[in-house]
Parts: sequence; structure tokens; C-alpha cells
Amino acid sequence: MTRLDIISIFPEYFAPLDVSLIGKARERGILDVRTHQLRDWAHDVHKTVDDTPYGGGPGMVMKPEVWGEALDDVIGDGAPRMIVPTPSGRPFTQELAQELAAEPWLLFACGRYEGIDSRVMAEYGTRLRVDEVSIGDYVLAGGEVAVLVMVEAIGRLLPGVLGNAHSAVDDSFAPGAMRNLLEGPVYTKPPVWRGHEVPAVLLSGHHGKVARWRRDEALRRTVANRPELAAAIDPATLDKHDRRLLDELSFRLPPEDVAH
Repeated sequence: MTRLDIISIFPEYFAPLDVSLIGKARERGILDVRTHQLRDWAHDVHKTVDDTPYGGGPGMVMKPEVWGEALDDVIGDGAPRMIVPTPSGRPFTQELAQELAAEPWLLFACGRYEGIDSRVMAEYGTRLRVDEVSIGDYVLAGGEVAVLVMVEAIGRLLPGVLGNAHSAVDDSFAPGAMRNLLEGPVYTKPPVWRGHEVPAVLLSGHHGKVARWRRDEALRRTVANRPELAAAIDPATLDKHDRRLLDELSFRLPPEDVAH
């Protein structure tokens, strides 16, 4: 079982973790999610968790004393890996999700306002693995929505969570032969809907042609939507067909990335 602790001033934000795949994983005992109200460790009548920043500037900063007491009580004598969502952190990627899915215990610290006093990360970084992580180049009102994103990405990688274990292998950004390629379009029954037909190759039963079509569509979509990912493709993973398709798309790998 993987344990996840989440500390937040809005623990009710995590009600969605009771539904869908994550909810089922919790019911089956694969995932143990525990939410904690940060204000429970604030001792004044107003349950204050923030104060004005040293050096001036807008906004408020979350107080280290409250976070320290909360973290000490939740951690006890254990050693979880601590994740702090922040726009100034390292990017959250599929590779990092897989790394975190291998951890037996994760603790998420949800900041609000201008963030958590930096001494908290410095203090706990001496005892734990602490990662400050960003889910994208934008600013949110707090870390809760970022934690929901990360928990879903991590949780679906745990053994027994997905009904089909191969689903995670075929995801966009998953390591392997399709690394750096987005997943292509997908279809289901009926074969014709409102005049739109499913590509004939998918109805052919020819596994080799289907695999080729899917790779072609993945290349097309990646070049169109994420050219920076396409530029990072290892040329050694491209066959002659791939190279012809990239030529047709007028896409050239950077000269320094082309194998000689």
C-alpha cells in the first residue's frame, strides 16, 4: 500500500479523490490517502497560518511555526518524501510521476498566498527528500489543484489501479519506443458517426499496419502540437518511414541532434 498525506487549509478540496480510479484504489487498499487541516496546528483564536513578508511586497507568507508543528506530528518517526507544489519548482513530468509512484510514502504540503516560509523546506530538507514541483508555467491560487493533478498521475501508475496494465505503457510521455511522442487519435464503435468514418486501417485486423498508423499519427500530432518534443526525439529511434513522414511534414531535427 502507498500512503499519501496531504496538509492544506482546504482539506475538503480533496473530495474528488473518493471517486473514479483513485477512489477505487482507496477502497481496495492500494492507496491510503490522509488529509490534514493545517489550521489544527495554529494556536491563536483566529487560527492564523500566515503573516506579512519580510522585505515588504504584496501578499502573505505561510508561517513556519504552524507548518513545523504540522509536519512533525504527521511525520512522527517516519521519513516520507515531501512534495511542495510551487510555480518555481522543477517540472512535474511523467518520468517524475513514475519515480514518485515507486515511493511507499508521500507527503504533500499545499501552500497558499505567496507560499510557505522557505525555512520550512530548508529544515525538512535536512531529514527528508524534499521536492518543490511545478505542474506548469502559470500561477494558481494554491497548491491543492496541483496536488490533485499529481495524485491522479501517480495513483494510476500503481499496480492494480488501471484495469489494463498496458494503458500506462501506451500513454503520451511514457518511456519507451514512443518516448517524446504524444498519443495519437483514438476511436471506438460505431464505425461511422455523423458521416465521420473510423480510419480503415483500424478495422483491418492487421496489427503491423495498425502499429505503423498509430506511430505516424503520433508523429503528426507531436510535430503539430509540441514541436519542441519532436525536436528532442532521438534520431536513433527513427526508421526510414519516420524520416520520410517528417520530410513530408517539413520538419527537420536540429543539426546537432542528427546522427552521423
